Amino acid sequence: MPKISSISTYNPPHKLEQSNIEQLTKELFTNNIPQLERLLKVFENGEIKQRHFCVPLEWHKKDHSFEERNDLYIDLAVEYGVTVIKSCLSNTSFLEQPLSSNEIDGIIFVSSTGISTPSIDARIMNKLEFSDRLKRIPIWGLGCAGGAAGISRAFDYCLAHPEEKVLVVCVELCSLTFQANDFSKSNLVGASLFADGVSCLLVCGDNVPIKNKMPMPYIVNTASKWMPDSEGVMGWDVKNDGLHVIFSRDIPTIINKWLGPFIDDFLEEQKLTKEQIKNLVAHPGGKKVLAAYEEALNMTEQHTAISRKVLQQNGNMSSPTVHYVLEQFMLNEENPNTYGLLLALGPGFSGEALLLQWRD
Repeated sequence: MPKISSISTYNPPHKLEQSNIEQLTKELFTNNIPQLERLLKVFENGEIKQRHFCVPLEWHKKDHSFEERNDLYIDLAVEYGVTVIKSCLSNTSFLEQPLSSNEIDGIIFVSSTGISTPSIDARIMNKLEFSDRLKRIPIWGLGCAGGAAGISRAFDYCLAHPEEKVLVVCVELCSLTFQANDFSKSNLVGASLFADGVSCLLVCGDNVPIKNKMPMPYIVNTASKWMPDSEGVMGWDVKNDGLHVIFSRDIPTIINKWLGPFIDDFLEEQKLTKEQIKNLVAHPGGKKVLAAYEEALNMTEQHTAISRKVLQQNGNMSSPTVHYVLEQFMLNEENPNTYGLLLALGPGFSGEALLLQWRD
C-alpha cells in the first residue's frame, strides 16, 4: 500500500502574537460592530497564542484590490512552494538519501486562498528541475479538507501507479483574504482564527525503493463524505474586493451529529474500531471543532493534544494544517503496527478520512 515517505512544513516570515492581531482588529472594527468588546473575546477563547502571516500586520491597515491580493498570492505561493518542496525531498529526519525533483512523477497542488491559471504547480515547475512529463493535479476549493483530500488522491494515484512518486503541496495564504471593511461575525471569527501555512508530502507506491530512517505511515484506505444542501456551512463569498469568509456557528453541532456515524462506518469497513486508533491526526479547525471531534468520536483531549498544540502555535491554516499535525506524529517515531486516523472537514460540507498504519 502507498506510504508517506517524507513531510515538511514552512511558516511564512511574519510571526504575530494573537494579542497584537486582536488589537488591530479592534482598531479596524471599532464603531462598526455592536458590542465589539464582547465579541472580541473570541480571540482569547480560541486559545491561539501566535500565527504566521505572509505580510506584516500593518499591511491590513490599507485597502487592497482583489487584483493586488491575488498577484501577491501567486508570487508568494510559488516562492513558498519551491521552498517546502526542496525541504521535503531533502528531509534527513525521514529519508536515508535525498531525492531530486526530476525523480517525481506527479504533483498534487492544493489551495483555496487565491486563483491562478496556469495553476501554481506549473509555475513551480519553472523554478525546479521537474520532468516535462510530470502529471499535474491542481485541487481548488476544498478549504480545510484539502490537505486530507490531497493525500487521498495521491493514494489513488499510487495504487494505480505503484512504481511512482507523488508530491502533495498545500499553500494557503489566508491573511491575504482578510477584509477590513467586512463587519460580519463570520469575518470577525475568521480574523481570530485563520493564518498562513505551507506543506509538502512525498507519497510513494509499493514498488518505490526508498529507504526511511524510522517506521512511516502507510495509507491503508480512505473515505469521503458529503452533506447535501450544505453550501452555507463554510466557504467563500466572492465579491469585487476579494474573498469573504462564510463560517457557520453551527459547525461544532454539525460535527457532533454527522462525523461519528461517518467514521464508524469507515472503520467497520476496515474491520476496526475506534479503540484501535492510537493517533488521531485531526485538522484543528478551532477549539470548539476539536471538542466536537472528541465528543463525536468518543475520544479524549489526549487524542487531540498534538492538534491542539498546532492550533495554539499556528492558528488554522486551512488545508496544510492537518499536515503540520501529521508531521509531529511522524517525528515522534511511532511503533510499527500503530493505527492512525487522519481527518479534515471543509466546504461542501464534506469530510475526508484516511486510515494510516505505521510500518517499517
